[in-house]
Amino acid sequence: MRAGRLRVLVDESTGRRLSELLGSAGHDSVFVGDVTPGAADEEVLSRAEQEGRILITDDKDFGELVFRLGRPTSGVILLRGVEGSHEDRMKVLARVLQIEGLAGSFVTVRKNRVRVRRAPR
Repeated sequence: MRAGRLRVLVDESTGRRLSELLGSAGHDSVFVGDVTPGAADEEVLSRAEQEGRILITDDKDFGELVFRLGRPTSGVILLRGVEGSHEDRMKVLARVLQIEGLAGSFVTVRKNRVRVRRAPR
């Protein structure tokens, strides 16, 4: 496990409130809707890579960009089926953010399971 401040980019589909909660928890969190509202997925992934941020999203299309199309990434955390309030989702995410090796990985988070795969380079 690791503790510390992470640089994250929170996708519009995931919500500003989750970005705010991450910031309150001490992470360097940027919400896509504040910097490039309505940006295409490729642009969002590219921004995260350029800024060295782990992208947090609910959008499974990023899996296709990373694995099928080979787009570079600093890391992606895909929240799938993690329901509830933003505070409830933050509790789940806080545990995931303690995992070593998030940088450069594609992490799929489900209610009772976390899958970490290295993204191709």
